[in-house]
Amino acid sequence: MEGVADLNVEQQVERPQLKITPRRELLVRYGITLPEFAEIVRVMLGGEAVSQVYEGDRVFDLTLKVDDASRESIDRIRNLTVDAGGRKIPFDHIAEITSSMGPNTINRENVMRKIVVSANVAGRDLRGVVSDIQRRVDERIELPEGYHIEYGGQFESAEAASRTLTIASVFSILVIFLLLFNEFRNVTQSAVILVNLPLALIGGVVILFFSGGVVSIPAIIGFISLFGIATRNGMLLVARYNDLRAAGMTLRESVLHGSLDRLNPILMTALTSALALIPLAMGGDLPGNEIQSPMAKVILGGLLTSTLLNGFIVPVMYLMTSKK
Repeated sequence: MEGVADLNVEQQVERPQLKITPRRELLVRYGITLPEFAEIVRVMLGGEAVSQVYEGDRVFDLTLKVDDASRESIDRIRNLTVDAGGRKIPFDHIAEITSSMGPNTINRENVMRKIVVSANVAGRDLRGVVSDIQRRVDERIELPEGYHIEYGGQFESAEAASRTLTIASVFSILVIFLLLFNEFRNVTQSAVILVNLPLALIGGVVILFFSGGVVSIPAIIGFISLFGIATRNGMLLVARYNDLRAAGMTLRESVLHGSLDRLNPILMTALTSALALIPLAMGGDLPGNEIQSPMAKVILGGLLTSTLLNGFIVPVMYLMTSKK
């Protein structure tokens, strides 16, 4: 899959194991319950501490188990003697003892076994690769009963950050509108100034498209920062229009003279901001600049389109909404 790098499956090194399976029919015949069978295996092969021995200041467990010589081969384990209701029988009579291979470790999480398949992402955005993996797994893999897949990693943090930034974006637009309304006391004029937001988004989206097409967390932060910068130009124009109309000019004269008056300040602030952002936008491959570069690109592209379109769209919108 494109974008997947360093694919790795958690290594499972097999090691020899002794598999002991109870013969249930024979256990019933000899009157041995499964808990008793488990106790026989535990005491004979694993050992069980039955008391403690004191030697001076040292304490040792007194462990009951079969001697090492009787456990050194599978045949000797089969011939171990077991007490079955007063009768002595070979261990092989009540258990099937075989040699097999099994994993050296079994990892668990939330009381469930797990195995990890991990990968990094290169050349594509993290969220897009994870979405492709989930879709392809759902289409092609049918899991046995009792199995399930969980996805985890850095993309979870990215999703959480995206949700937080989405809420922050909506909240910032609402606060900007309230501040504009508090300044102009006019819903229509506040809405005209907010037209700068989509004008700024155009440049940010276009520059992201031509610079790789990855909408990262720094890019989203750049869009939020752009909201405040974009509304500034609209405020300069509308405030000047209102001042000239209050001075006695007609609507058309106010728009013409106000636009000319504010052209130099708007271009000056946009140009100085752009000149400061160009080094950051061009230095995306430098160490430590992974966050600043996408953010600077978005703000730079948004400044370009909002400044150019602001001089045409806002005056026209002001004329249309103020004619009444």
